[in-house]
Amino acid sequence: MVSFVGRSSLRRRRRDAVLAFLGCGRQLKQSRWSSMASLRKSLVAVAIVGAWAGVGSALFLLVTPREEQVQVMLKGMPGLDSQSREEAAKTKQLVLATLQKAADTQENVTWRKDWISGGGGKSA
Repeated sequence: MVSFVGRSSLRRRRRDAVLAFLGCGRQLKQSRWSSMASLRKSLVAVAIVGAWAGVGSALFLLVTPREEQVQVMLKGMPGLDSQSREEAAKTKQLVLATLQKAADTQENVTWRKDWISGGGGKSA
């Protein structure tokens, strides 16, 4: 009586004999299994990266505010009312006027103590 183990060992010997006759031997068998193992590792790595990308996307969706929350946040931001816009425009005009004055004169305006009024500093 031949056991199951005996049959598998006979099959293995027969397969090894055929591979040896073809000149492949164990190298073909090992390379096939190593390529399968590397394919499996690659698929596992892709699955893990994909899972973490899904977790990151889900967290991003949970954290980002919805449109209504964005509108509420924008209403509370400074600089959107007319008074602050006017102040910003006035400040911008003063800065541009000062820069224009500095461009027109030969004086080094960085030495001025009071930039708005003229004079009071060293000249270049």
